[in-house]
Amino acid sequence: QVQLVESGGGLVQAGGSLSLSCAASGRAASITNMGWFRQAPGKEREFVACISSTGTGSTTHYADSVKGRFTISRDNAKNTIYLQMNSLKSEDTAVYYCASGDRPVLLTVPVGYDYWGQGTQVTVSS
Repeated sequence: QVQLVESGGGLVQAGGSLSLSCAASGRAASITNMGWFRQAPGKEREFVACISSTGTGSTTHYADSVKGRFTISRDNAKNTIYLQMNSLKSEDTAVYYCASGDRPVLLTVPVGYDYWGQGTQVTVSS
């Protein structure tokens, strides 16, 4: 089992910045990839960003809607990933979920991940 705990959500004005964190515990050594997804009211959960979690290098993918504004990073020593969100827009308002998986390939769909955090609310006021 892997436990994921997100933190860092909140309320921010449009154009502002927020940083999210996700700490993994339990069988964290089994994790190969981690990602961020979000879900707005009445909408399906959508991919935001993901990062491979093994090796000396890392691979990242971003949704087109956040490219150039969001940055995902990791600290393997702390079993933690981060999401730096800049130039926030009202359409970024959602509950943000951290996810982890053990697939050999970095995936951008929810089924590619096995464990999920409880979510953290991000609200961007216009």
